[in-house]
Amino acid sequence: MNNRMQVLRKLTLLTIAAAMMVVLLAACSQGGNAQNPNVEVTTDPTEAPAPEMTPAHPFTAPLTGLGRDTEADSRPIAVMINNLKPARPQSGLTNADIVWEVLAEGGITRLIAIFQSTDKLTESIGPIRSIRPYLIDIGESYGAVLAHAGGSNDAYAILQQQKKPYLDEISNAGSYFWRSKERKAPHNLYSDLEKLRNGADKRGYASDRSVPVYSFIPGSQDGAVPVSAAAGGGTDATTIEIGFTLKNYKVSYAYDAASGLYQRSINGEPHVDMNNNEQLKAANLVVLGARHKTLDDVGRLDVDLHAGGSAMLFQQGKAISCEWVRSSDNMIRIMKDGAELPFVPGVTYFHVVPNTPSFEDHIIFG
Repeated sequence: MNNRMQVLRKLTLLTIAAAMMVVLLAACSQGGNAQNPNVEVTTDPTEAPAPEMTPAHPFTAPLTGLGRDTEADSRPIAVMINNLKPARPQSGLTNADIVWEVLAEGGITRLIAIFQSTDKLTESIGPIRSIRPYLIDIGESYGAVLAHAGGSNDAYAILQQQKKPYLDEISNAGSYFWRSKERKAPHNLYSDLEKLRNGADKRGYASDRSVPVYSFIPGSQDGAVPVSAAAGGGTDATTIEIGFTLKNYKVSYAYDAASGLYQRSINGEPHVDMNNNEQLKAANLVVLGARHKTLDDVGRLDVDLHAGGSAMLFQQGKAISCEWVRSSDNMIRIMKDGAELPFVPGVTYFHVVPNTPSFEDHIIFG
């Protein structure tokens, strides 16, 4: 009997010791010793650290919706960019907040690049070409200083008689542009934002103009992560072709789901920026239909950018049928069912196509 009691006593002591060990191990796993919480506990060096929370950017760029650490309050600069084949690839387009593409004489298009929030002030922009009344209209809708080289008689009349803020390489600001020896004239005229802003200051153009603001879908401010779903649903649109006039001049976009961006090509070849060899990309594509009227034998155009009309918005791999209006703040806004459609944060490309034979005839997507 005594032997049996001794065995039971040993088993009980072992059980108590085991229980105490469990308690001690649990305390250590919580970062300290049960009796002395100040004892440092060594953790597994392979254990992943807790992720740090990235603070939100304190400012948002008004034309892109992208987050910034400093306020983007500079007056926009609208630059007329040559888009003829000998002028491609152009320089500086990857730094633009907004790019417009519109028809010029002969069926080719011209690009109007709106620069507002970029901090890359010394990178080349160009080749720069002439201005037309409807190009003035686009730049003026942003309150921008207009940068160009020459223009039609009608354009000069508007610029001079209405005292528009403009920097013209030919008539009033030649020292703020330069000619590249790597291309033949007239496809070799360049400038940069530092020179253009200095030129605007020299000519006394106001720099404190309020910058218009677009509406954006809440989501990623860094432009690297798709936001969520396209506004208003829409139909699938991962490949897009936009025809203007010339059949051998076709703009196309391919949607990259990983980045949430549309990659731009011309005639099946990637459209790149000469400064960095990056393909041009946009978070939002807008195609809008407008009345086009030929004014003379040269083929100069009048494009109505006030009447409103049909539009198509492409974002997040979706196409949304909508309309465009000229709002009371002079901006062209994209509307559906009486409300403005928000953009995905990032760069937006606008394309103005004729209403004839029909707006839909200029767009193929799927």
